[in-house]
Amino acid sequence: MPLRKSKVLVLNASYEPLSICDAKNAILLLFGGKAVSVANHPEHLIRTISSTYPLPSVVRLTVFVHLRYRTAALNRKNLLRRDGFRCQYCGRKDEPLTIDHMIPRSRGGEDTWENLITACRPCNSFKGDRTLQEAGMTLLQKPTRPSHITLIRELYAPVLEAWKPYLFMS
Repeated sequence: MPLRKSKVLVLNASYEPLSICDAKNAILLLFGGKAVSVANHPEHLIRTISSTYPLPSVVRLTVFVHLRYRTAALNRKNLLRRDGFRCQYCGRKDEPLTIDHMIPRSRGGEDTWENLITACRPCNSFKGDRTLQEAGMTLLQKPTRPSHITLIRELYAPVLEAWKPYLFMS
């Protein structure tokens, strides 16, 4: 397995998920003494001239990294991830998706996590410049601001079994 294609979950010293990196960067953290391995891929190994090492799947930093409160960036990619790449009106995944304002901009609707959803073109066209009530439409789920952990789960689905305890999935 190429080191650039294998993904590794990076945890803070407090076991809080920070990010995901490729295996090459995780190995550099391990051999540099900046991280320790928490879990390894069961069947993959790294071979050097004189040794064999297990390929990490989860690493933990040895020094706590103080980060400001992390909020997910409001952009198209993250909206699609939050909504599971499906229309929030009909649930379709086979149509190209657009971004819809539940409260239209013309009526004071803002670009916020709570007002933006993904919609297929037919549903977005049908709703038009109306509110949900006026169009007689309902949502599959109420839109909320996701945490960075939620976006990691959506981006790397299906998630490796070793990651689940750290992403609050077990």
